[in-house]
Amino acid sequence: MQRALIVAVATRARPRVTTDLEELEALATAAGARIVGRIVQQRAGVDPATLVGSGKAREIAQSARDVHADLLLVLNELRPRQRKSLEGLIPLPIVDRTMLILDVFARHARSAEGKLQVELAQLRYRQSNLIGAGADLSRLGGGIGTRGPGETKLEVDRRRIGARIATLRRRLDALRRQRAVRRGRGRREPLVALVGYTNVGKTSLLNALARSDAFVADRPFATLDPTIRRAYVRPDRYIRLADTVGFITDLPADLIEAFRATLEELREADLLLHVLDASSAQWARQGEAVDRILHELQLDAAPRLLVFNKIDAPHAHAPPNLHAVCVSAATGSGLDSLRDAIALSLDADAPSRSTNDRRSIAGEESEIVGPAR
Repeated sequence: MQRALIVAVATRARPRVTTDLEELEALATAAGARIVGRIVQQRAGVDPATLVGSGKAREIAQSARDVHADLLLVLNELRPRQRKSLEGLIPLPIVDRTMLILDVFARHARSAEGKLQVELAQLRYRQSNLIGAGADLSRLGGGIGTRGPGETKLEVDRRRIGARIATLRRRLDALRRQRAVRRGRGRREPLVALVGYTNVGKTSLLNALARSDAFVADRPFATLDPTIRRAYVRPDRYIRLADTVGFITDLPADLIEAFRATLEELREADLLLHVLDASSAQWARQGEAVDRILHELQLDAAPRLLVFNKIDAPHAHAPPNLHAVCVSAATGSGLDSLRDAIALSLDADAPSRSTNDRRSIAGEESEIVGPAR
């Protein structure tokens, strides 16, 4: 287990980082690290060269030696030049929040598609960090014995990463088409998708509603691969219930792009169950983060039902003035009310859904038959 020292810079634009640090520590624990210290610096703005300033960087290096740290975790996003400067002052592997999230995803990926998506996100992140990494990497050299034809190391890295990204995209596109075919075969029952912040209990709720045994763990991003189960809501009324990857504040764009194929389950869903953690004092902030990501995925207009999970917790927060269903996946409390709310929401949206289905079928027929010639 690596011993990690956490560093964060609080600025005027981002004065409070306590909650973000708690999330970072949870991610670090999920990645297999042990937190041995925390350093928070207050600045008007981050230092463009080293993030924290050269003097502070040397202090951090000494603190790392004092606590025997072998890894530096940085809350703030690091630019390539900042990372390079810090590495010159602090002789430790330096990992920022995005890299840490990618590592957690890599640890938890189980299916072939999940592993492809994680690799794609990692390569896109590495590719973006190669750009602008410094003029010393952009040519072979400027002195005698260093001139000559051939690609530079940076150019080779870019070319190889670009080729691998193209390969991964082709394989993911093939898997996306296969999933579309499977979805088309199962359109007899409505698709209801669980969405929400990471670790709010979406998989536990799936298991409770569908009486399944999908893997559950009390850690961030335990679920990466979409899981679909058949669930009962009313007599002679069933749905397909989909569990999806959890979201987090400032989810890296590379991850959203890489998991876009998996998140298509949300686009195809007839209803989204937005699950919130009633035991968390940060449920409003977490809900806003999910709303922002759904907006990026162009899902603002998707029918949505708010569900507060973990109401059995000792310090559960009751939702004020919100049209939401309160449940406990652990005890089963409120599940019947949730089934009724799902059925009512699907019935209310049934006319528009049937119209869209007819348009989709008409479009498919015109595409297959084609115009007369």
